[in-house]
Amino acid sequence: MKVLLTGANGFVGSHILDKLCARGLATEVLLRPASNQRFIQAHLPRLEVRVGSLSDPQSLDAALQDVTHVIHCAGCTKALRKSEFYEVNQAGTRNVVEAVNRQQGRIQRLVHLSSLAAGGPASPDQPARENDLPHPVSEYGRSKLAGERELHGACKTEYVILRPPAVYGPRDEAFLPLFKAVKAHILPRFGGGRQTLSLVFAEDLAEAVTTCLTHPAAAGKTFYVASGEVTTAHAVAGEIAGQMKTWTLPLSLPTVALWPLCCLQETISWLTRRPGVLSRQKYAELRAPGWVCDPTRLRQEVGFVDGTTLKNGIAKTLAWYRQAGWL
Repeated sequence: MKVLLTGANGFVGSHILDKLCARGLATEVLLRPASNQRFIQAHLPRLEVRVGSLSDPQSLDAALQDVTHVIHCAGCTKALRKSEFYEVNQAGTRNVVEAVNRQQGRIQRLVHLSSLAAGGPASPDQPARENDLPHPVSEYGRSKLAGERELHGACKTEYVILRPPAVYGPRDEAFLPLFKAVKAHILPRFGGGRQTLSLVFAEDLAEAVTTCLTHPAAAGKTFYVASGEVTTAHAVAGEIAGQMKTWTLPLSLPTVALWPLCCLQETISWLTRRPGVLSRQKYAELRAPGWVCDPTRLRQEVGFVDGTTLKNGIAKTLAWYRQAGWL
């Protein structure tokens, strides 16, 4: 068995690589020439590195020469142009599928990392389930759904699609500003802090990916991967403040105030040519009442249970931020 992992140098991908190496699985990683390798440096002496990209079919063919399983984790989560989401999340996935197909059946399984955003927002009383009709509200979500459809329509080998909600944990830069705000004694309440959320700890998501790589019951299916806990943005910030043992002052930003904030960030992104998390297309996700999914199917059919509570996940993330000097 030999695994090709795309997106290995990213936040989620690096945790998947940790799991693959811990299991002693022979692994190749596909990296662009200028990829930042800070999270995976320790693994590189024991890996086969294939230089290439999702947009280069020849490099994908070369990387797959003696591979039996593929984990496609690479993706675009923020962009300056809407088209960039589709260039990576749809066209890039299409290129991976076509390269797998060209191996004429030698690839035994493809595990594809999608997102709850592909399914769309949902509330605790009606959480997103795999058989629901997708209704993504952002370009990111629509591009991830388009990527899923590339597998449904063309993949000739076994595949598994995993849809995580927001992922957090060590090495995560997206949640870091929230920790920094709390350290500065500010307790943000975006949209009143009432948006309900499913979350998944990065190490648990990585465990789910590696489990689905070979589990016979996972073949051909889509699964939501999340903690069974449902929380809110306000509760997450409160847990961080409690563990940091610091006083905070609430800063309420009503939903209507998020629109000019997103517009401002998008303008800054255009001027600096560096995409930010906030943008006008992101506003649709921020104003949704909830992002909650039901992980029951993964537990019942594959036997996987997300074992990290929010309290423990925040503790591990905080400890890593401090050790790494990020906080």
